[in-house]
Amino acid sequence: MTLLSRLGFLLLKAVPTVFIVVTLSFFFVQLAPGDIADYIAASSGAATEEGTSALRESLGLDRPILEQLLHYYGTLAQFSLGQSMRFDVPVTELIAARLPSTLLLVGTSITLALALGIAAGAVMALNAGRSKDRLLSAVTLVLYSIPSFWIGLMLIIVFAVQLGWLPTGGAEKIGSRASGFSYLLERGRYLLLPSLALASYYIAIYARLTRSSMLEVIRQDHVRTAVAKGLNRWQVSLRHIVRNALIPVSTMAGMHIAGILGGAVVVETVFSWPGMGRLTYEAINARDYVLLLGILLTSAFVVIIANILVDLLHRVLDPRIGARA
Repeated sequence: MTLLSRLGFLLLKAVPTVFIVVTLSFFFVQLAPGDIADYIAASSGAATEEGTSALRESLGLDRPILEQLLHYYGTLAQFSLGQSMRFDVPVTELIAARLPSTLLLVGTSITLALALGIAAGAVMALNAGRSKDRLLSAVTLVLYSIPSFWIGLMLIIVFAVQLGWLPTGGAEKIGSRASGFSYLLERGRYLLLPSLALASYYIAIYARLTRSSMLEVIRQDHVRTAVAKGLNRWQVSLRHIVRNALIPVSTMAGMHIAGILGGAVVVETVFSWPGMGRLTYEAINARDYVLLLGILLTSAFVVIIANILVDLLHRVLDPRIGARA
């Protein structure tokens, strides 16, 4: 099966997954106490019960749940995510304004986690049982045990408050006119702390996984053959050990995309990062289920696409996978 045909097959398989995500998300959102009418009434401070009931009726919240679900299906069939009840603008506009920031944060976090985790795991595997292995094992255990929001707060205290090297939050300087390399450097300063906080937990996982995978690959016959041929240590490590050890690591990384998106809700709140995480928090507070469903559906698409890319990456790392399919 070629890469193109495999891509089409995976996209076709994703259709029922999206349908299940939409249906389950809709019912889970309905289980939450209150609705947007209660939020608006509480915000106004002078709403009456009759006014709240009239507002609920105008928004269609008094209809049976199945009728509301069918109406939402009809909205999706028109390639629309509906209208936000709180902001009174299309959900697609709100998500389009926030999604790039979240993708930037998540992409940077997963890149940092893979790069630092694989590097640390490789050092641990090549120095198994030695001081470097024990030291890095202790560090990864600490990172694995501490929640990301606490690490984020500590990073703010140390690097932003005490040292003053990096900003405490936000995505860019207000009123900045930087461009080119200066703009990238400025965005990088705002991006570094939240991406490190979000990546810390996964650095520990990938380091431990890389270490165990490399130790397993080292014992295989093709590695012994490469050493017997006279290849130096770096050639054997990069071409024969690390490349084969990347398959389980990349598989786990694809599975973690959903977790990283979930963790972004907390990290974006801590660092005031203007992404979908903060938008999710605002939608939950306002009981804006149309906006929340749009965010969940978009997140599901991101996770599905990420897993498709991981599947295709496996075929690049190990052509035998494609031959067996």
